[in-house]
Amino acid sequence: MNSKNIFLALLVALIWGVNFPIIKLGLEELPPILFSALRFSIVAIPAVFFIPFPKTSVWNVLGVGVVLGIFKFALLFFAMKTDASAGLASLILQAQVFFTIFLSVIIFKEHISKNQLLGIFISSLGFSIFFLKAEGNITVLGLCLILLAAFFWAVSNIIMKKMKDVNLLHFMVWVCLIPPLPLLCISYYTESKDIINIILQSTQTTWFSLVYVSYISTLLAFALWAYLLKNNKAAEVTPFALLIPIVGISASNIVLGERLSSLELMGAGIIMVGLLVCVFGKKLVKVKNEI
Repeated sequence: MNSKNIFLALLVALIWGVNFPIIKLGLEELPPILFSALRFSIVAIPAVFFIPFPKTSVWNVLGVGVVLGIFKFALLFFAMKTDASAGLASLILQAQVFFTIFLSVIIFKEHISKNQLLGIFISSLGFSIFFLKAEGNITVLGLCLILLAAFFWAVSNIIMKKMKDVNLLHFMVWVCLIPPLPLLCISYYTESKDIINIILQSTQTTWFSLVYVSYISTLLAFALWAYLLKNNKAAEVTPFALLIPIVGISASNIVLGERLSSLELMGAGIIMVGLLVCVFGKKLVKVKNEI
């Protein structure tokens, strides 16, 4: 990756890391499915009336809209409402790194190295700690929901990686048109039939959360992420997600006062070690051999 792409990857990591405590603030007033529906509505309308449909298959737009917009975010927001802290959600969601690498090996025949397999194994041990003894910051249900959200994120990564010569800003605007109506229907039947009143009673903090998550985290960051995936190997881009939980846990500590227990810190540390081995293991071995 060149210096420009590295800078963009770092920017995306910062945006998405700060995103988690901001989401948590919005979920204090809005139910998760409704929150997700509103964030995509804000991005899509009125932008779709001024931005042309991207030069790609309608199935790519529908695919990313459903997989990323409906499945991934609905699962993530539902988990973050009551079953996962913002900091741990930012960490567990990075299982998308492993899912993306595995899918890239299967679909694009990309090579998976021994250090990546070792890193995946180490991180799996960290995830198992949360399965065996979930504590106050995450439940087993929350863990499963976020891991499933991570898988759907990886699927959307693969769809975007397959696209060629597409205006990614245009693409993300039209993708955001897909989720709102299905999510609003789901919210109406499962969360509340008084959607209008809930929206009207929302405070400035909630609207700040929606605006940040809509325009900065969704439109800008995902367009940059898609650009990076299209122009680089998945194994080069997705590891920058390592920085997201660091930013997310730090920002959640500052904004929300979240604290991880000793066991949660140990599990988080093991996952981070696995991610580091997955990303930098080959380079570390090379440096060792040179020494």
